[in-house]
Amino acid sequence: MGNRHLNWGRRITALCVLALAIVGVATEAFAAEGAIDSGDTTFILVSAALVLFMTPGLAFFYGGMVRSKNSLSTMMHSFILIGAISVQWVLIGYTLAFGPDISGLIGGLDHIGLAGVGAEPGPYAATIPGFAFMAFQMMFAIITPALISGAFAERVKFSGFLLFSLLWATLVYDPLCHWVWGGGWMGADGAMDFAGGNVVHISAAASAFIFVILLGKRQGFGSEPMPPHNLPFTVLGTGILWFGWFGFNAGSALAADGTAALAFVTTNTAAATASVTWVILDKIVKGKPTVLGAASGAVAGLVAITPAAGFVTPLAAIAMGLGAGVICFFAVEFRTHKGFDDSLDVFAVHGMGGTFGALALGFLATDKGGVEQFLIQLKSVVATYLFAMVMTFVIYKIVDLTVGMRVDEDAEYEGLDLSQHGEVGYNL
Repeated sequence: MGNRHLNWGRRITALCVLALAIVGVATEAFAAEGAIDSGDTTFILVSAALVLFMTPGLAFFYGGMVRSKNSLSTMMHSFILIGAISVQWVLIGYTLAFGPDISGLIGGLDHIGLAGVGAEPGPYAATIPGFAFMAFQMMFAIITPALISGAFAERVKFSGFLLFSLLWATLVYDPLCHWVWGGGWMGADGAMDFAGGNVVHISAAASAFIFVILLGKRQGFGSEPMPPHNLPFTVLGTGILWFGWFGFNAGSALAADGTAALAFVTTNTAAATASVTWVILDKIVKGKPTVLGAASGAVAGLVAITPAAGFVTPLAAIAMGLGAGVICFFAVEFRTHKGFDDSLDVFAVHGMGGTFGALALGFLATDKGGVEQFLIQLKSVVATYLFAMVMTFVIYKIVDLTVGMRVDEDAEYEGLDLSQHGEVGYNL
């Protein structure tokens, strides 16, 4: 009787061991395929919301720097793109950026209308739903064309702006996004861009540069003062941008892990260093530290660290913030001296800051820094400039020949708030 119980005990023990082994194998197989992690998913959804919040922040940042008669129209440029680009991204933008690679140049149409994108993990992030990755990337697509709007503020038709932005998102942003993050040639070549040095800042700044050349200067530019009408708006916008940038950079780790924590720290460090640097230069060059300088410096530091946030140390972030503060400060001074009417210094801050960050990363990257990586970075930066500039020229000409791009003199003199929208920012 005792032997029979012992045999049954051994059989039960063996079955339990076998069951545990099966569960272990199944768990490992499931993990290999990619399993949803609630912590990572929560982190990415919050990060996506933070990046979305940056676009209203940009509206305040830009809206405060223009004259009062153009405050609403300038803010509208940012706000309307939350709607327009969201729809574009769902219909076709996402699949062009992250669909199956076609010759390293563009994504296929497999995900048009988000077909095949769902609650299960996708190919770009193993622990979050495909919808979460799509939504996070959508917020980048929204803010990038909004950045361009600061260059041509106070003189563009709303209809021309909106058509240009939709075409630009489809023909410039989506392909560039694919090149770097969607399996395209630039990423395959080894170019490093953690959160959008090339994809966001350089592409927007290069396009802004061409746009301003084609559009021409504002009436009275250089002969009459055009000071910011509401610097508190600009400071508020800077604070929102700085806050949202933690989602922008840390979220680009696509997991709540050590890389995200590193990106958070380097982002804040670079922004802080650049802000202080700009204020010091204000004092040295102009005699007084300015609030606008503190805000501009913070944005310059945030731009410069964007391509490098998860790839460099906090000490390297200080160096990048210092460099961005100096380079962007003198780029703004040079632009002012030359009389180039980039209304809100998109090229001086996003172009110069993004270029410096992408190139400095070549030497400062913790694992791959060196001459070889610098040359890869240089190649990617040059390619981004050329592509964005040429495509912007073409898109601008198409829009200008169809709906028109610039308002007439009377509308510009009246202000775009009234002439384009029939509203005013202030009823005093």
